[in-house]
Amino acid sequence: MFKRKIKLPPEATFKEVWTKGDLATKLSFFVMGTAQFKNKQWLKGLVFLFTEIFFFAWLIIGGLSALSGLSNLGANKTIHRTVDAQGYPITVQPDASLPILLYGVLAIIVVALLIYIYYVSLKSTRHLFALTRDGKHIPTTKEDLKSLLDDRIHQTLMTIPLLGILLFTVLPLMINILIAFTNYDFDHQIGFSWTGFEAFGKIFTQGNIANTFFSLLIWTIVWAILATFTTFFFGILLALLIEKKGVKFKGFWRTLFVIVFAMPQFMSLLMMSQFFADGGPINTWLQSIHVIGANNPIPFLSDPTFAKVTVLLVNMWIGIPVSMLLATAIIQNISQDQVEAAKIDGANALQVFRSITFPQILFVMTPALIQQFVGNINNFNVIYLLTGGGPLNANFYQAGSTDLLVTWLFNLTMKGGIANYNIGSAIGIFIFIVVAGFSLITYRRTSAFKEGAN
Repeated sequence: MFKRKIKLPPEATFKEVWTKGDLATKLSFFVMGTAQFKNKQWLKGLVFLFTEIFFFAWLIIGGLSALSGLSNLGANKTIHRTVDAQGYPITVQPDASLPILLYGVLAIIVVALLIYIYYVSLKSTRHLFALTRDGKHIPTTKEDLKSLLDDRIHQTLMTIPLLGILLFTVLPLMINILIAFTNYDFDHQIGFSWTGFEAFGKIFTQGNIANTFFSLLIWTIVWAILATFTTFFFGILLALLIEKKGVKFKGFWRTLFVIVFAMPQFMSLLMMSQFFADGGPINTWLQSIHVIGANNPIPFLSDPTFAKVTVLLVNMWIGIPVSMLLATAIIQNISQDQVEAAKIDGANALQVFRSITFPQILFVMTPALIQQFVGNINNFNVIYLLTGGGPLNANFYQAGSTDLLVTWLFNLTMKGGIANYNIGSAIGIFIFIVVAGFSLITYRRTSAFKEGAN
């Protein structure tokens, strides 16, 4: 009835390995691979040994220099004139701080990798010591290779993706974070220095920069809430209307709305920006039927309030089909027996929706809603392609009335000849903290997560 638990021998500790191990085992604490060579694991020993040799060679050739460069990001920060040994005038350019920062961060990643590989080497040594101590079979090189292609195939397949993440995700992310703690801007594009939390102080306290930040933060949150709610609510409503009994050509109606989603978004948004312009087709048509005066176009994109309403409406046009498709799949899988039982008990259509349909839709779509909310906080396309962040606001610093934090970040770093990379990086860190914190907290509180955890 009850299975007897097999008691495995305890794994050796590093202290036991050091005190009771032989010379090769103790030497592996300093020269990686010696314990593997002693136990005839030639390939593993060579990998560990060459890794250590390569690391110390790299450290001597350029690693120490790259690490030391992080202290001041280059000694020379400005262009200055001097004379060479023969007395001829020369111009000395400032040290390129960005490559120094790049190589320094890359050096930190290399050191971290070496520390991890050293730990793996020690774990392998400990495992070999335990196998020898307990009189068990020690895997050969052939058996290790077979294991990497069999029961440890996941480790083999994950190696290249992990290296890619380190080079193309972790490295740029670390550099972008560190830039927030420098004075890297238009005046210091070549040589820049560490300035601590100065950039963060600017976005929270400095005049029109702080005013712009808090104003756009409020608008970003309002935008994300309204954009998510409207597409979710009207997507469900559209799905219910199409799935209603008696509606013919359901596939046609679904396809008609999906076409909007299938079109490249930049084409749709650029087209809409032309339609809603003061001299665009919509205003021209309204003028032709004398709804508005010839010289009084509706300021869909030129008035701050109208522009915000317009971007919300256009976002609904783009986002509703996605919610409709998700809701349709859920509605089609709702048990009709449950619905019929509720109707027999006297429930009307609204009560069925409130008590049966909507709770099941919400249960399944809550993770997608969180993703949509996060996506709307960083919804660059709709704002930039439709309004360009406009109309301009004289009280804002390099931002317009419809700009989100993410489009303001773009303006600070790519437009207007300002190039406030440090402030842009600080804003990026703030957005990341808010988005990551919100996502983790809300997702862990969803019913879908709790049910999956159980």
